[in-house]
Amino acid sequence: MLYHNKLSKKIVAANDISRALNLERFYDKKIVFTNGCFDILHRGHVEYLSKARDLGNVLVLGLNTDASVKRQNKSPERPVNNQETRATIIAALECVDYVVLFDEDTPLELIKLVQPDVLAKGADYKPEDIVGYDIVKARGGQTITIPLTEGFSTTGLIDKLKK
Repeated sequence: MLYHNKLSKKIVAANDISRALNLERFYDKKIVFTNGCFDILHRGHVEYLSKARDLGNVLVLGLNTDASVKRQNKSPERPVNNQETRATIIAALECVDYVVLFDEDTPLELIKLVQPDVLAKGADYKPEDIVGYDIVKARGGQTITIPLTEGFSTTGLIDKLKK
């Protein structure tokens, strides 16, 4: 993957994220984790990520690989943008500090590596049903749901474009 230097520092391999976060923790920063495929970036995504970042000092975003998006059965043509494109776009957002690709069906293994202080997901989830809830709770952290911006979804955007 070829990125602008500033973006390449934000896109981190899973096996390197612990080291990067150790430095953040040394400076007593609160780590927030969220995840998703963020296929076609829209206002709802940006507002959600900004609110997630406001929950702490560092936002780590677990980004589904293309293969893991396909396994979610969203639709045969998803993801629209490949993982390198999605990672680059997300990394360009000021509110996102680190982007880490994960290939599993859930971000559980990545959450174990990150050990976030705050786990954030959209309000369409119940906190106790969010993958990683037990890990964050066990270390005294919080799982917080963020209200979604009405009228914005990738599926809705794709349907609108098809019409």
